[in-house]
Amino acid sequence: MVNFGLIDEWEPSPGRLVTWFATPESIRRAAAAPVHPAPPSLQQEQYLRLADRHSGANFRFSGLCLVTAELPTGDLDRDAMTRVINAFLLRHDTFRTWFDVEGGTVRRHLVPPDDVDFQPIDYGHIDDPAAIRNHVEKTTPDPFQWDCFTFGAIEHGESTTVYLAVDHLHTDGLGQYLSAADFAQLYAAQIWGEAEPPLPAASYLDYCVTERAYSDRLTLASPGVKKWLELVRGNDNALPTFPLDLGKRSDGYQRSAHRSIELLDTEEGDRFEQVCRANGAEFVGGAFAAAALAERDLTGSDYYFGMTPISTRTSAAENASVGWYVTLVPVAFPLGRRTPLSRALTIAQRAYENGLRLAPTSFHRVLELLPADSEIKAEPGWVTPMISFIDARDFVGHEFFDEIEAGVFANRAASEEVLIWINRLPSGTSLSVIFPDTAVARESVGRYLTAMKSVFPAIAAEPS
Repeated sequence: MVNFGLIDEWEPSPGRLVTWFATPESIRRAAAAPVHPAPPSLQQEQYLRLADRHSGANFRFSGLCLVTAELPTGDLDRDAMTRVINAFLLRHDTFRTWFDVEGGTVRRHLVPPDDVDFQPIDYGHIDDPAAIRNHVEKTTPDPFQWDCFTFGAIEHGESTTVYLAVDHLHTDGLGQYLSAADFAQLYAAQIWGEAEPPLPAASYLDYCVTERAYSDRLTLASPGVKKWLELVRGNDNALPTFPLDLGKRSDGYQRSAHRSIELLDTEEGDRFEQVCRANGAEFVGGAFAAAALAERDLTGSDYYFGMTPISTRTSAAENASVGWYVTLVPVAFPLGRRTPLSRALTIAQRAYENGLRLAPTSFHRVLELLPADSEIKAEPGWVTPMISFIDARDFVGHEFFDEIEAGVFANRAASEEVLIWINRLPSGTSLSVIFPDTAVARESVGRYLTAMKSVFPAIAAEPS
């Protein structure tokens, strides 16, 4: 299985802790790296501006992603791991960049390859899981530092827990998986010398240049921009919001809370997919139909408007590249009180496919194009709820997930909306949700999860 949740919920076993950091000389040299003309991606720029505006928060406002795996060996070769970590950082150029915000402009700096040097520090045996968690969070710098990523191993004797902690600035969900896959291949090559090398990885900087060049050509008359604005105007000129009250305060920060539930076992998941396909939909279309049906049951709404993040990787080299290759696309469709479930599946799938057509047109850029007097208002740092669907059974090596007890965790960053991940794994389909940690939100999210837990098996039980 794969564990999802907050870093607070990670329970590493006691062991000898070794962490790889950039050396002081490497940090000194990186700080002098020249400005590079490649801009941040649109997603990165919004993220950095938000982090900069909230730099005074008394906690880590930005996102920290932690990927863990339990290796069935206690004989970790530290020298080999050191070579792997440095090779990994040189393989993906996003890890050689850092940003500053000066005069309202977000600027990228590129660290020369020869200046990258991570080395291990042995912290000895640590018994307390909370101390290990605190170490990982406190020693991984914020997104305005070059070295906002650390690597570690906890040696237990019979097994070893390895981890990568990286600021969200440099990674998305697929990037986290790719990082783990890269490490496995690079480490195997170091130890046995016969492993297949990873596929060539594209430059994330090149992707950012291409994305910006396309976005800069967009105008209010561009078809994708017009379609986005049509959808938002049809939603009373407002961005999507979670359908239930979250009890958010206006006088301070909301921190993150988490819940995970099982939606379907393996057989139910197969049956769910069969019902979807019998009605012209795929599993992902069924997931959004379920979300719309759950929302209708909870609120009586006859219109669903949600967002989903999708990968913007378009080539084999980009599919091997770690970076933040993500954009939001809309999933919007009517759903009357009498719309049968079979019809809901078809409508939801078409809405998802229509949303994919808007992937090249970043919603961040659409909002930038609006005139100051537009009836559509979006505050700086706007957020919307989202549902992300991943079929991890497509990942190379998915058959080893249970053996390595993989984990994907996030820090308790600021939380303003409800973010949902539906993950289809070999062992079944689960739902993980991050939401504002308020009493009202806990009750509302609980009601929502109960509805989703009911709708998914109901779809699977439909005759196809």
